[in-house]
Amino acid sequence: MQDSTAQDNSAHRPPPQPESEPSITGAADLPLPATVRSRFVAPVNGLTMHVLEAGSPRSDRLVLLLHGFPELAFSWRHQLTALAEAGYYVVAPDLRGYGRTTGFRADAYADPIPCSMPWLVNDVTALVAALGRGEVHAVIGHDFGSLLTGWCGLLRPDIFRAVMMMSAPFSGPPGWPVLPNDGPSRLAAAVAGLPALGREHYQWYYSTPRGARDMDSPPQGMHNFLRAYFHVKSADWPANQPHELDGIDAATLARLPHYYVLPLGVGMPAAVDPEMPTPDEIASCTWLPEEDLAVYASEFSRTGFQGGLQWYRCLTGEREINTLRLFGGRTIDVPSGFIAGESDWGAHQSPGAVAAMRERACTRMLACDVVPGAGHWVQQEQPSLVLELLLRFLEAVSA
Repeated sequence: MQDSTAQDNSAHRPPPQPESEPSITGAADLPLPATVRSRFVAPVNGLTMHVLEAGSPRSDRLVLLLHGFPELAFSWRHQLTALAEAGYYVVAPDLRGYGRTTGFRADAYADPIPCSMPWLVNDVTALVAALGRGEVHAVIGHDFGSLLTGWCGLLRPDIFRAVMMMSAPFSGPPGWPVLPNDGPSRLAAAVAGLPALGREHYQWYYSTPRGARDMDSPPQGMHNFLRAYFHVKSADWPANQPHELDGIDAATLARLPHYYVLPLGVGMPAAVDPEMPTPDEIASCTWLPEEDLAVYASEFSRTGFQGGLQWYRCLTGEREINTLRLFGGRTIDVPSGFIAGESDWGAHQSPGAVAAMRERACTRMLACDVVPGAGHWVQQEQPSLVLELLLRFLEAVSA
């Protein structure tokens, strides 16, 4: 985090100016629409942050788009231009640990605290300041970016004036005292019982050095690994028939698909490989054509996955969870919304999370929508439907 003891002269100096594009070894040109700009912004809480942007920076309505795992700012390619055409200044960053953003440490044995939620909110807040802004009209996040979006709205409602979360519901911070039936404790106890059933939870797997070792060098190659991974979590995989689970225990968690609760010791590349789509299925995948998938394969081949996996180490770490208990009982009081794909298990993998979000965590929820024909990658699988919902939400916020 930035040094809070340093003298704050921010009111007496102009905002930091964006840097010219540095040389990123091995990075290929991104296949972007002509209206989308790629550039770097620094300093951003110790980072040189790569962003994609569209629209006029003179617009007084800044919208931030926060990606998840294993994704990039590129994941918002379908929404950037359309939101800009609606009058918004839209910025999608490669978040800490990802893509072309630099200045972080991707080390499975280093302290992961810079990837804990308060630090990540600080990153986003610093980006807003670096853009010369004092507030954000709305922040929209998907997957892990959804949780970060929720924390932005909870910790700094004066800056983040509305939040839209996608795929991963925000059920609110844990609190003190630590009780056996609180969310993190119940989940940790259930996960501890999975090995006896021959299974392991993906979040705990991602939190170990083994996760990056497996995925950085998948036997089937990076492109095919990511093709199978994106496929199996999409609406294209017919076995995705999500429903609410009725408890949090090992036996219940073991009913989740194998990409959430893995066969013990197998690893993610081997777990998804049997579901590799056929050549005909790949050719018909209009939401993720080969040239778009090649962007992910190229970037993660270049950087590895550990930068993003540091976030999971904080998600499962007792120290980081207990730090968040400081905010127990706090709610998101700015306008909020939630979007999930109809075929996405992400909204159901934590039993009761959607209900907790709607009933307790968010006090001004304007929308909670399910998108047909979409799995986990909702804004990529059904970009037009998601855009319609986002514009409706943004208009409601403006009103």
